[in-house]
This record gives sequence, structure tokens and C-alpha cells, in this order.
Amino acid sequence: MHNNYFFLLKLTGVLEKRLKGTVVSACFSQNRDELIIQFETSENPFLIRASLLPAFSCLSFPEQHNRARVNSADLFADLIGQQVTGVRQYRNERSFSIQFTNTYELLFKLHGNRSNILLFRSGVLHSVFNNSIKGDFTISVSNLDREIDWSFENFAKQQGDLQKIYFTFGKVVWQYLAEKGFPAQTVDIQWKQIQEVLERLGDPAYHISKIDGRLTFSLLPLGTTIRVFNDPLKAVNDFYTSYMHFDTFEAEKSSAMTTLKQMLKGSETYKNNTTKKIHTLQTENNYKIWADVLMANLHAVGSGIEKVILPNFYSEDQPIEIKLKRELTPQKNAEVFYTKAKKQLLEISRLEQTLLQKQEEIQAITSKLKQVESMTNLKTLRSVLNDLGIGKPTEKQSEVLPYHQFESNGYRIFVGKNAISNDKLTMKHSYKEDLWLHAKDVSGSHVLIKYQSGKKFPKDVIERAAQLAAYFSKRKNESLCPVIVTPRKFVRKRKGDPPGSVVVEREEVILVTPKQ
Repeated sequence: MHNNYFFLLKLTGVLEKRLKGTVVSACFSQNRDELIIQFETSENPFLIRASLLPAFSCLSFPEQHNRARVNSADLFADLIGQQVTGVRQYRNERSFSIQFTNTYELLFKLHGNRSNILLFRSGVLHSVFNNSIKGDFTISVSNLDREIDWSFENFAKQQGDLQKIYFTFGKVVWQYLAEKGFPAQTVDIQWKQIQEVLERLGDPAYHISKIDGRLTFSLLPLGTTIRVFNDPLKAVNDFYTSYMHFDTFEAEKSSAMTTLKQMLKGSETYKNNTTKKIHTLQTENNYKIWADVLMANLHAVGSGIEKVILPNFYSEDQPIEIKLKRELTPQKNAEVFYTKAKKQLLEISRLEQTLLQKQEEIQAITSKLKQVESMTNLKTLRSVLNDLGIGKPTEKQSEVLPYHQFESNGYRIFVGKNAISNDKLTMKHSYKEDLWLHAKDVSGSHVLIKYQSGKKFPKDVIERAAQLAAYFSKRKNESLCPVIVTPRKFVRKRKGDPPGSVVVEREEVILVTPKQ
């Protein structure tokens, strides 16, 4: 209701007293949708700030405003030096005008996402703040007053169309009446409720409330009241500040909740896939059984065959079919199976360890999700998000750094953000002694371990960087990922190659589990 007719009626009454006789000394804009007007008084200057964002238009009256030296434009230059002669509120309209000497009149049209400020002289449009609202070029200030028939006869006749007839009430008033059971009442009781509302609106208190989860300015007690004012200027100032803070907080909180939910979904998907992978490894391709059965029956297996059926003493001598490599002897085939069995056990062990870490990660994310969901303070929210590594980066960081930074055992690890950033990282932010890593045979981030003079790269640092290279690649959901490791001097880019594409002249490959 901060742009409602009944509030503007009270606001303009106060403005009339504060502005009459003052002189305009400045009128400028530092933001596309904001206008600042400064009036000189016998004491401190009086300021009007008109914020006309499409999503939120609101007037406020700051005690001071420091004008920037750049990105500031003077507007409505003809008003400078003009004296205020009065303030006019148009009847039943969300518009009012400040009137000046020399027949100037500045119209404040507060129509939600079509709000605007227009300057007239002698009733003729002179200039406008927002040129994109084409309908405003046909406005006539002499036709802005609107009439409402408040008689009982009209009320009784218009029972099916009251919201259209009483258009000045707005959504908040009708919601207030609905909570009082208005729709189900008799005509006489409804009329009485309308009169009670008009009486309240005529002598209101100004409520800053939460209604349906939104911060709302109301002339009626509705929703959860946060603060109550008697002064319309103080009330709307508080509402503007609170709303801008609340809007920023809600936007960042919503973004954080979405990010955490995506992280949780990704972790749960990884957990489910890993669980299935462990089950598959434990129930299929049992290399140790094949090796043991083969070794126990070497005398019965000839060379140069591709498969053999033997009794399985692990399963009451039930026949088991074993596929062989015909170029290997039965004993060599068994050795191959034993090697694969050891690797299989190693992979299962790593997967189980990763699964445990992922379960802990899911618990931590779930806990943070609940914590963020219950937060009501922007500063605390940002602190938690920064700790999680999902805080909003500063503009300087996002422009200057083409990589994410990590640290392991005192070594800095850089991870490219995208294909173009990969080029910048590898070609412009590296030295030949740095160690370069990348997930093998798939697209992903370039990773650098920054060289420290006279030191060899520790194995645990290389493994950590490889885990990052695996995580920031198309293999991030696999249990094991091969990662290329090579000194930066063996990486080059050919002319004409697409962003992120390089040639590696010498490489080693290690297997790691993807991990952020």
C-alpha cells in the first residue's frame, strides 16, 4: 500500500507542509530507474528519492545523499531555481504533483511497474523521466481526478463488482476484508465493514508487515506486524530500506538454497551410482574364484583354448564356465585373474571409502540446507555461504581471475573455469616449471600446480590436483578417472585450435577418485 491512494493522501499532506516555499537546487539520476530531487529549506535540504524499478517502485526521503562525481546525469533542468507553491493529490488516483512557480508541475505517477515522473508547464507535457512508457505522452493533468460513488445505494447495486467500484482499496484492503469474513456476510454487515475500513484508512497507522512471506506496507493490521509508525515519511523510509534489504536477502537465500539442493542431488546421485557399482563388482566378474578353480585344475586344462567348464568347489562343485586368453597358458590366465582380483578389491575399497565420504558430505549439506532455510540475517547468510565456497564472488575476482584457487600442503592449485579460461590459465598464468593436469580423453578444466623453487611436487599434492582435474571434467561421476600429469613446458596450443584445446607432447597417467 505504499503507492495506494489512501497513503498518498496522507503523504502529500505532509509534503505540502514540508515543501511549500522551498526551492529546487538539484535534480539528477545516478541509476537508470532512480531520480533524486533536492529542495533547499531554511535548515537542512529536503530530498525525495523516487525509485521506479519495474519490480518495485517506491518514494523515500533520505536525510542525505552523496552525489557521485561520475555516472550522474542532471534531469528536469528547468526546475532548478523554481519555488514550490503547493502539492496536489489527485482524487482517487495513485498520482500527485508538486507545483512550482512559472506554471511548472511535476507529476508523480505511481502505477506499479508503469510508474513514471512527468514535467508539465501550463498543463502541457514538457519532459518525462522514462520515455519508454508510450501511454504517458497522452496524459492530461486536468483529467486525472476520478470519482467514486460511496453511497449505500450504489454499494447495494454493485454487489457483484465491488472491487471494480472501490478500485482505490487495492489488494491489501480486500485481503483484510476477506480475513474478516466479508464475502460471506449480509449486505448490511458488509456495508458496515466497508465503513469501518474507510474510517481506519482516514486515520491510519502505518504497518511494516510480512504478508504471505512478503514484506508489505499496510495501513491496516494484516499478517505479521514488524513495526508500526504514525509518521508517513518515517514509515515509508523504513519500508524502502527494509524492503531493499529483504529483497536482496531473499534473492541470495533462494539462490543459496537452489545451489545447496543441486549439490545434495548430485551427491545423492553419486552415492547411488557408487553403491550400485560396488554391488556389481562384488557379485560379477569374480576373478579370484576363476583363478582358484583354474589353479586347482591345471592338469585338466589344455593350452590354446578360449573357454573351459570346471567344477566350482566354492559352490558344491557346480560347473562354472571360465573364458581364457588362448595365447596364454592356463597358469598365466590364472595369474591375470589374480591381478584383476587385486585391482577389483582395491577399487571396491576405494569406492567404499568414497561412499563413506559422500555420506558425510550429504549429512553436512543437509545440515547447511536446514541452517540456511532458517536464517533471517543477510550478514550471517553471506558468512555461511562464503564458508561453503558458494558465496557471491566480487566483481573484481570474477573479471580478473579465470580460475578457481585451491591449496594443498602449502601448494597453490589453479583450476580453469571454462574453455576460454583454460586457455588464459595455461597460456598466460603459468610457467614452464608448473605441473599441468587434465582428465584423459574427455573435456574438462585445465589444472596447474604452481612450482615452488627447489622443491619437488609432493605425491599427495599431485593426487589432490588430479582429483580436482577429475571432478571438474566429464568423468566427475565415475569411480576412477585417468588423469594426465605433465610439466607445463610439454603443453602447447596450435594456431586455430578451439578454446581449451592443447597438444600434450609427453605425459604420465594416474588413476584417482574425482573429488572437489
